[in-house]
Amino acid sequence: MPQTTKYVIKYKLNGERRFEFAQLETGTQEEARAALAALHGQSDAVISDISVSKAL
Repeated sequence: MPQTTKYVIKYKLNGERRFEFAQLETGTQEEARAALAALHGQSDAVISDISVSKAL
């Protein structure tokens, strides 16, 4: 089982600022985008301005 770390993902969803916490392996922007896509499903939501940092 891979080691994960808790990260906070700050992003915009259809222009509205939001954030989510997620357990990620590496904390890359691509991994965060995949986590957000899984969270928001296959909707027409536009996800942009993604930044990832370790949660305190």
